Amino acid sequence: MKKYLTYDDVNIVPKYSEVLSREDIDLSTRFTKNTTMSVPIVASPMDTVTEYKMASEMLDQGGVGVIHRFQSIEKQTEQMKRVWRQWDSWYNIGDKDEDRTDHHRVYEDWYRGVMSWNHPPTKSDFEDLEELLWFADEAKKDEEYWSKRPLCAAIGVKGDYLERAKELVLNGCNVLLIDVAHGHHKNVGEAIEKIKSKISNVEVVAGNIATSDGARFLAEKGADAIRVGIGNGSLCETRIRTGVGLPQVTTLIDVCSVADDWDIPIIADGGIRNVGDVAKGLGCGADTIMVGSLLSGTKESPGQIEKQGQWPNEKLFKKYRGSASRDSKGNDKNVEGNHKVIPYKGKVYRILSDIKDGISSSFSYVGANNLSEFHSKVEFVEVTSAGQLEARPHLIGE
Repeated sequence: MKKYLTYDDVNIVPKYSEVLSREDIDLSTRFTKNTTMSVPIVASPMDTVTEYKMASEMLDQGGVGVIHRFQSIEKQTEQMKRVWRQWDSWYNIGDKDEDRTDHHRVYEDWYRGVMSWNHPPTKSDFEDLEELLWFADEAKKDEEYWSKRPLCAAIGVKGDYLERAKELVLNGCNVLLIDVAHGHHKNVGEAIEKIKSKISNVEVVAGNIATSDGARFLAEKGADAIRVGIGNGSLCETRIRTGVGLPQVTTLIDVCSVADDWDIPIIADGGIRNVGDVAKGLGCGADTIMVGSLLSGTKESPGQIEKQGQWPNEKLFKKYRGSASRDSKGNDKNVEGNHKVIPYKGKVYRILSDIKDGISSSFSYVGANNLSEFHSKVEFVEVTSAGQLEARPHLIGE
């Protein structure tokens, strides 16, 4: 029987370094085959983690936020449109239709025309030729810019998923993430093939899987990135309720060896409890790390802030729940997640800054200037339970 290790079981070996400053380290990476990001952090598609506010802030900070699918097509589509609008300063003119001028409406029609492969507006839609040329130039700049930035939303593989996918792409989405618990499945393979055959100009992230066979299956079906991790989320009960799942470190190393052959980026999903785990996940070969609990409870995460206690001892909290929890599913069928309230954390950029600092320091410890060098230089050692205790802050006599 093969032995599997997880993040707490290993440490990264420090090596000779010539890195002079963490600020000189390049953290950029690929999210999919054709989209890039400057920070390798992805906000999970959970309904208490990522809607348009989180997705917009993640883009602003160089990461990616995946808008969750646990809402109607109309609501998810509006979330995507708001991310796109918020990111274009020229287009950021308010959420209400009456706030938009005729020119904004024409510009939006032009963009929707491009995304749906219809004809753009003609000269008669503008006051003069100069204005037409200006709009055309702005639209071209937007198209070039957004084609390189991941605007990502989650979908399922049943029911109206194809209709949902088409509407999301029509409204700015260029990466669809198939969000299911078991990605090594017939339905997932068929969904990838249908999306690829019926919708142009979109990439597909598929998962979750935990084996090299699963990675090979998704690669053969045409996935543009693979999400790895089963049963290791902070509120996930899959391993408790089903006995299924694999520890993340060995899983990532196995899967990444297959993904390298297909040149497919890997997203390590779950098991992250601290910034050091993020560095370890990248060291295993992952291109990005998906996190939920680290970003939950922030200002940008969905949900209301709850108050407990009375001033001056008042404390603030927000709800956080797993995608397969009873609260999220709305029924008692196949429940494999939990829920809880967690302390309010403030703005997400502070957490992301801490993560970026930690990753940069890890790169420096092994002498890596970028992620590619980090992948090639990282060496792991297995640690004992005593070594795990030593790694935590401790004082003599405590």
